Amino acid sequence: MINSHAAVPKPQNEPPLSYAPGTPERALLKQELERQKSECITIPLLIDGQPVYTEKRLKVVMPHDHGHVLAECCLAGEAELKLAIERAMAAKQSWEELPWEHRASVFLRAAELIRGKYRYQLNAATMLGQGKVAYQAEIDAPCEITDFLRFNVYYADSIFRNQPENKPAVWNRMVYRPLEGFVLAVSPFNFTAIGGNLATAPAIMGNTVLWKPASTAVLSNYYLIRVFLEAGLPAGVIQFVPASGSAISRYVISDPRLAGFHFTGSTGVFGSVWRQVGEHIEQYRSYPRLVGETGGKDYIFAHSSADVPALVSAMARGAFEYQGQKCSALSRCFIPQSIWPDVERRLLDVVKGLHTGDVCDFRNFLGAVIDRNAFAELVKYIDAAKASPDAEVLCGGYDGSHGYFVYPTVIRARKKEYPTMLEELFGPVLTVYVYPDEELGEMLDYCNASTPYALTGAIFASDRLAIAEMERRLRHSAGNFYINDKPTGAVVGQQPFGGARGSGTNDKAGSSLNLLRWTSVCTVKECYAPTSEIGYPFMQEE
Repeated sequence: MINSHAAVPKPQNEPPLSYAPGTPERALLKQELERQKSECITIPLLIDGQPVYTEKRLKVVMPHDHGHVLAECCLAGEAELKLAIERAMAAKQSWEELPWEHRASVFLRAAELIRGKYRYQLNAATMLGQGKVAYQAEIDAPCEITDFLRFNVYYADSIFRNQPENKPAVWNRMVYRPLEGFVLAVSPFNFTAIGGNLATAPAIMGNTVLWKPASTAVLSNYYLIRVFLEAGLPAGVIQFVPASGSAISRYVISDPRLAGFHFTGSTGVFGSVWRQVGEHIEQYRSYPRLVGETGGKDYIFAHSSADVPALVSAMARGAFEYQGQKCSALSRCFIPQSIWPDVERRLLDVVKGLHTGDVCDFRNFLGAVIDRNAFAELVKYIDAAKASPDAEVLCGGYDGSHGYFVYPTVIRARKKEYPTMLEELFGPVLTVYVYPDEELGEMLDYCNASTPYALTGAIFASDRLAIAEMERRLRHSAGNFYINDKPTGAVVGQQPFGGARGSGTNDKAGSSLNLLRWTSVCTVKECYAPTSEIGYPFMQEE
């Protein structure tokens, strides 16, 4: 818009629908679930907005019924990935030169399509393809991605308005340019919203993007990219290229025009990409921006003054919602001996009522874990705990005959160094270590230093002096820290998300800090009264 600086609408968080019995949304979602279950679609690549079909494909199945195929997904190889890079580069100039308000409008329009027209399609795809129950899908697929789009547009505007000071006859300004080259976004299976954010956050700032979705989230992500295109996203801005990790490494990360890498996934994968970039640093046009949110060994640390019912609620929801497959999911607990009998009794009573099964049966609290590999890894840990003298399995188990079901499992570790207290599991397995009350300080230090991660953590206490001391000792143990709440459920605009240490670069998705990573700032100084002098006053005498 010429001669105008438009005010971006102030965002509000999208409220989740309840899906309670008798509500219209419940009926509409049930209808869409049946529709998607009844078909098997082919998912193409989308390069320049056009479908590209390849012979190499993978089957998209339902985790709770792994014999049911929802889709076949085409996979990109060398030719398709190189074409996607070229088309992203070709689209770059027109996209970054498009007036800012028009770029913003695309994503604000997409938010409205997601919360309205496509709400149930995205919800159902997330439930069936990624194994989420209705509420977990709702807070993810329509709500969080809508929040990311609205808030990121608002944050981008606030960044552009951030300008330097001036003095008489000089006007200074900051130009927030997109990066030179393209951005690669590699997204995980566990949040449809993360996939959308990894691809769109750089695009909002004027970059073009290659988006590689997780193979186990490709159904919902495919519907999402189609929403972006319907909202008016120019065809070459985000290239949708499902592919193997090895193909991405060989043909995309090695490309000299790689300008940024936006990632959520395992610590190991992010480390390998960082090493590859370092080994080839001299070939890039500019130093690639590496932004990653990776693993975690998220905790609750309870004090003897903790509110036990609230603590147990946080343990159950934090560990078992979405089968523990959240980056922030509770995995280990430190409970003082004085309150453990009450905590154990209440927790085991609660777990008995958490049903596991088909996500289309709305009575279930948990679905299945994502795939065969995840199931096998969790089985290994559960079986080892059953056989170990250093652990006791208080409840739980598994059944993989029909779906990849792991039941809510609670392990009591007899030693604080027991493997499930230290290693990332990514499933509905919670390990508890009961510590002597008098060893509070020692155990806080151990919690802080015992794993390489620092993503989320929570403390439970009523004693204010204890809260202050626990927060001080655990200051660097988590990027998202909670007091008397579960360590999951960060909301865009309220708790920007990300951790440090082995948990990532802590660039805080859902804040302006993340968006700044996708800009290369140029400072412009314009002088209205340039001097013609050469010398300086100090030179007038010896």
